[in-house]
Amino acid sequence: MSKLIFNNSNNLFFQSLKASVDNYFVDNNKKKTGDIRLYTKTIVLLGVLLGLYAILMLTDINGYIAVLCCAVLGYTMACIGFSVMHDANHGSYSTNETLNEFIGLVGSNGLGANAYFWKQKHNIIHHTYTNVDGIDDDIAKSPIIRQCETQKWVPAHQIQHFYMPLAYALSSLFWIFFMDFAKYFGRKIYTTAAWKMTFKNHLVFWVTKIYYLAFFIVLPIIVWGWSAWLIGFMTAHIFMGTTLSFVFQLAHVVENTEFEHIPLDTTKHIETAWAEHQIKTTSNFAMDNKIISWFTGGLNYQIEHHLFPKISHVHYPAISKIVREKCKEFNLPYNHFDTIGEAVYSHFRVMKKLGEKPAEIALSV
Repeated sequence: MSKLIFNNSNNLFFQSLKASVDNYFVDNNKKKTGDIRLYTKTIVLLGVLLGLYAILMLTDINGYIAVLCCAVLGYTMACIGFSVMHDANHGSYSTNETLNEFIGLVGSNGLGANAYFWKQKHNIIHHTYTNVDGIDDDIAKSPIIRQCETQKWVPAHQIQHFYMPLAYALSSLFWIFFMDFAKYFGRKIYTTAAWKMTFKNHLVFWVTKIYYLAFFIVLPIIVWGWSAWLIGFMTAHIFMGTTLSFVFQLAHVVENTEFEHIPLDTTKHIETAWAEHQIKTTSNFAMDNKIISWFTGGLNYQIEHHLFPKISHVHYPAISKIVREKCKEFNLPYNHFDTIGEAVYSHFRVMKKLGEKPAEIALSV
């Protein structure tokens, strides 16, 4: 698919904002990449992951305790995705690109997903064409769930706010065992052609998928048996998928965020500057909650992340003050919810509303 064109002729907002953010790092003698806070978090999260895996595989523990360990394991995997993989695959973990590449592979391929396709899907498509129906793969879940008004409605959507949590709970399984392979063999990410893969890309894809099969399926079945493994495996993925899905959905599919629809057969042009589009399609939540910020890898500051994806999440609380002031100066919205609970309720309200039968369909019946 050809690129969508934003009207950046009037880009004073982002020029002014970028200059202020750049000055912040210069004045405070800080690098835009991660620091000891991020590296410490990496050690803690990977240590918890490896420790839980070792306990499950090497010790004889009670079944209920094992299920609890699997739940924490799944949640920890999601947190590694937020805090470690996400920064690394954006190139904001370190100034060392080799380290970024390695940590990105550990945080994504090491947990079953594929960094190569994720970078295209997330870094390029989602971050450029946020909430653009027909391009942004993150809101392309139809007909299972309807995430914007321009998507086709089916009767099942009337109860999507009830079954939506189940879909989210299974999302990481779907990602690892279906979506990656659909992109690999289809050579397409939704409506966008995928990058051409080198021999190394093919090799990494298959080697890491086999690794995941061996360490998260075959070996646990040998140790625990089929039924016990299945319970533990599903528990881990339910917690992982639910955590991942809700955090990412709270960024864009909530009240006050906007959506665009670009028909595939028309001129692809938006009369908005890219940075202003990011502001209008994105929302923050629980910005004052340091615990949530730690576990979500700063993704509760999605506005800052979408404007500056090359800046590590450890700096978002500081630069959010600059972004908020600039939005006020240029009369732009700064969407946010004070608590994660408010954001979750807003997401459910939006999904319930999107599930209602559209007026044009109701009138035609």
